[in-house]
Amino acid sequence: MTDSDDALKAIARAARDLVPALSERLTRHGLGEVEVAHGELRLRVARGPASAARAPVARAEAIAGSPTSPSAAAPPFAFGVASPAVGFFVYADGLGPGLVVEKGDALGQVEMLGVRHDVRAPRRGMVRNLVAESGEAVEYGQVVLELEPQESAR
Repeated sequence: MTDSDDALKAIARAARDLVPALSERLTRHGLGEVEVAHGELRLRVARGPASAARAPVARAEAIAGSPTSPSAAAPPFAFGVASPAVGFFVYADGLGPGLVVEKGDALGQVEMLGVRHDVRAPRRGMVRNLVAESGEAVEYGQVVLELEPQESAR
C-alpha cells in the first residue's frame, strides 16, 4: 500500500464520516464554517449563502403548516442576528426575551484580542431567543440571538 492509497482512504473516510457530522454541527449551532485537521488531512465544511436564507422560510412553513387555519394570524417568524466577528460574545446589560429593541440598539459585543465589535439590532423587533451564551466563543456569521420583527411605534 502506498502513501497515496492511505491518503485516498483518509479522504474517503472523511467524506463518509466527517462531512455529515460537521454539516449537522453547522446547522445545529448556526455556524458559518467548521475546520478540522488530523495529521496532514485538513477538512473545512462551510455553509453556503443559500442555506442561511432558507432557515426563516422553513420556520415560516412550519408555522403555516400548524393545525390552525392558514388565514389565522400566525406570529411572524424570527430572524437571526449574526456575530460580526470571531471572538467571545457578551450580551448588553438587561437584554432578554420579550424586550423590544429599536434599529441600531446595542444587543451585545464580540471581543477578540481586546478589540470590541458591537452587535446592533438591524431593525425594530422583540427579542425572541438568546441563542448564544454570554461569554461563549462565537464564529463570524454565527447566530447569537433571534428577533421577531415588530411594526414601528405609532
